[in-house]
Amino acid sequence: MPVKNSRRIGILAGFALLLFVLQAEAFQFKDTQGRIHTLADYKGRWVVVNFWATWCPPCLEEIPDLISLYESRKDVMVIGVAMEFSDPNVVMKFVEKMSISYPTILGNRRIASQLDDISMLPSTYFFDPDGQPAARKLGIVTRESIEAFIDSR
Repeated sequence: MPVKNSRRIGILAGFALLLFVLQAEAFQFKDTQGRIHTLADYKGRWVVVNFWATWCPPCLEEIPDLISLYESRKDVMVIGVAMEFSDPNVVMKFVEKMSISYPTILGNRRIASQLDDISMLPSTYFFDPDGQPAARKLGIVTRESIEAFIDSR
């Protein structure tokens, strides 16, 4: 039991709690299908917003875990925001190749500024089921770390 607890503490230590400020009403992303996503749309669910880029190896490493989480947990909504691209078609081909099933947003600094000044990719933001900021994680996330964080709350 102590090993499991120390492992959970190590996983949770990677999450910076409440280091960003957001008015839930200000969160509004339009995905590649034309659908608008707001925090209010997902009341009662955890919301994971992941900023990534096609050229970013850690981003690409975490995508399969985010897909798995999205497809298997109905209490979690994942939204991916593609950043730093010159051609949207390259992003869309990548989304198709990786079989990304969660909504994809074609992002930029203005869109990202709704949450924070994104200084590192990947960056992931967590909102609790009440739509309140819960944590952010700079760098790679795993399904295991996300689920441990959720389970700890």
